[in-house]
Amino acid sequence: MRGRIHSLDTFGTVDGPGIRFVLFMQGCALQCGFCHNPDTWETATGHVVEVASVLDEIEPFLPYYRSSNGGLTVTGGEPTLQAPFVAALFREAKKRWNLHTALDSSGFCEPEHAGELMDVTDLVLLDLKHIRSDKHQALTSQPNERILRFARWLSDRGQPVWIRHVLIPGVTDDAADLLELGRFIGSLGNVHKLEVLPYHRMGVYKWEQLGKAYPLEHVPTPSDRELERAKRLIDQGREQA
Repeated sequence: MRGRIHSLDTFGTVDGPGIRFVLFMQGCALQCGFCHNPDTWETATGHVVEVASVLDEIEPFLPYYRSSNGGLTVTGGEPTLQAPFVAALFREAKKRWNLHTALDSSGFCEPEHAGELMDVTDLVLLDLKHIRSDKHQALTSQPNERILRFARWLSDRGQPVWIRHVLIPGVTDDAADLLELGRFIGSLGNVHKLEVLPYHRMGVYKWEQLGKAYPLEHVPTPSDRELERAKRLIDQGREQA
């Protein structure tokens, strides 16, 4: 089984619980205006690897993952575009080492393509970019109906999920939208954690290297107060659900 990857990180600390091996897959159907890895969008670039070679990369660091209750996270790009490869990788990591598996996904995936993958996934890090479909399309190039359908499917399965929402001043911080996002999250029965993440500009240089105009050039990073406000509004919406 072969997959096309962008890169890997052997000491990830923000992609699920504990210390984690993080594999970045190549290819994404979204083109988010704030993406810090636009070089992962194209499906035909990157490096072709086999499951066995990825497992060889993981093995030397197993003591760190085990001692921290960490594991393996596959992100992207969008990992569900290569669901059979990721499923095979997760299955073998569990068979060999009983390693915790996490999938970091935008949710832009039809459920029928992800059943086998979810069977060997312990945690989904689900990135909800925007609750309003028109604003979602303006931000990511795609509407969000498929994503919300995928989120409900995960809830129906009882699949453990951490919800992530990036707070972008003037883009994803409208009070009514945050309340609506909270109501949607509150309707799900599988959300173990909510993370409101600050927009950052660390990937701007990649846009420049690719010769792409950066859409959020004049957007500032949100303050701690703005993050607290957003979290409060989302929680308020969850309570209303």
